[in-house]
Amino acid sequence: MSKKISLIGAGQIGGTLAHLIAIKELGNIVLFDVAEGLAKGKALDIAQSSGVTGFNVNIVGTNNYNDTKDSDVIIITAGVPRKPGMSRDDLLGTNLKIIKQVADGIKSTSPKAFVICITNPLDVIVMALQKYSGLPTNMIVGMAGILDSSRFKYFLSKELNEPIKNIHSMVLGGHGDTMVPMPKHTKIKNKILVDLVKENKISKSKLDEIVNRTRKGGAEIVKLLEKGSAFYAPAASGVEMAEAYIKDQKKTLPCAAYLNGEYGYKDIYAGVPVMIGKNGVEKILEIELENNEKSNFDVSINAVKELCNAAAKIDPVLGK
Repeated sequence: MSKKISLIGAGQIGGTLAHLIAIKELGNIVLFDVAEGLAKGKALDIAQSSGVTGFNVNIVGTNNYNDTKDSDVIIITAGVPRKPGMSRDDLLGTNLKIIKQVADGIKSTSPKAFVICITNPLDVIVMALQKYSGLPTNMIVGMAGILDSSRFKYFLSKELNEPIKNIHSMVLGGHGDTMVPMPKHTKIKNKILVDLVKENKISKSKLDEIVNRTRKGGAEIVKLLEKGSAFYAPAASGVEMAEAYIKDQKKTLPCAAYLNGEYGYKDIYAGVPVMIGKNGVEKILEIELENNEKSNFDVSINAVKELCNAAAKIDPVLGK
């Protein structure tokens, strides 16, 4: 029996998610948006491409939460995207209100779904989503680390003239300017990135430049687009998480997950390596961090905590 995948928000990421999920035939798709015509139009357009690409899944657009009832997977992109000059954090007040409505909808229609959140500011929004919905923490995750890692790997592949499939890395921490790329946990053809620096295959200054570009990867795209923010890479990242759950792949992916003592933190969502299978987040992997990595991770977590405190001022329920 086909899985039911509901996409909350039919904007650029939502539409791209629907297209990728259809091509991969991961399940039947419900594209939800408060703008009914947008959801229905994109769903119909994607459905009409099936005669070309040959996928066999059902896809519908709707503005009625009841149509998402009993979803197996829900991916949330609903919210306001960034404009040039805005940080992800500037979106907090507006997107908290939107996520509360989404959480209420999920709680009443699909309380057993695996929920992936892409809405920014990511870490605090996924925390709010869990508190508002009351779903188990292992069934709600945020998509960020996969996207940030993909950007890091892309920039390295271009600099080192190395196929991206030969680069293995992950970016941890909060999804913002304090995210933590991990050069010591980055391998290029089984060589550790820091060793390539020692061998002068890449300079320390160039690596620092790439780390900084990774942290500001979203802002660079926002500035270029002028109207809107990244959507192809975020959608591809969200699909990888959904596929790991649907196919019980037990795949290790960097995601914003609920920490309950791991890495020395409790009751907070942050980017860490997790194993995703049919039970959602089945395990959080604690990799050993060296002193500077740990201090950078701490800085990132503190930035997430500040945002959580700001959210609690907007809605005191979130501080409980």
